[in-house]
Amino acid sequence: MAKVLIVVGDASETVDTLYPYYRLQEEGFEPVVAAPERRQYQMVLHEVRPGWTITKEWEGYKIQADIAFQEINCDEYLGIFFSGGRAPEYLRDDPHLIRIAQHFFDENKPIGCVCHGVEIPARADRVHGRRMATVAKCRFDLEVCGGIYVDAPCVIDGNLISGRTYRDHGAYIGPWIRLLVEARQRLGATRAVPDVLTNGNPSTIARACS
Repeated sequence: MAKVLIVVGDASETVDTLYPYYRLQEEGFEPVVAAPERRQYQMVLHEVRPGWTITKEWEGYKIQADIAFQEINCDEYLGIFFSGGRAPEYLRDDPHLIRIAQHFFDENKPIGCVCHGVEIPARADRVHGRRMATVAKCRFDLEVCGGIYVDAPCVIDGNLISGRTYRDHGAYIGPWIRLLVEARQRLGATRAVPDVLTNGNPSTIARACS
């Protein structure tokens, strides 16, 4: 089964993280939650309430990291997703994560990004000349690093698919998934992709879901 990284930390946005997580499973990918270390992380919910000029935050679900950044062999992964929330504000200082982000850009692999997630590829010096959507408050982070801000629910720039906030998931996640499906098909044409669910027998899934 082809594996896809989802980057998280404490204060990753809950919906930004779980929506792509379950969409990946639905399409037959293995989502692998990556973080500074293997442990549980506290996700949050973000929303601008009436009368507020900034985002209000609540605790959301917790999520278990499957792998630490320093353990990741990027060649084992088909794509990556940079979730939003406040986590990218400090995750971008992790040198292992910077190495990982640079790999996926340099190898032209499918990349999904939403909201504050832009701060990681920006810090990795990989947004110069790239068109991206992000939450308006992160426009400066993108543009100061040479990126091009686009206020749209889905921005497609080659292998890079981005949205502004969790309200855009229905617009940009689909195109990102399609890129992953195309990449998986190309991979399957050159070498076998192990499928741990079917153990090489597609009928196994049919029986399990019937």
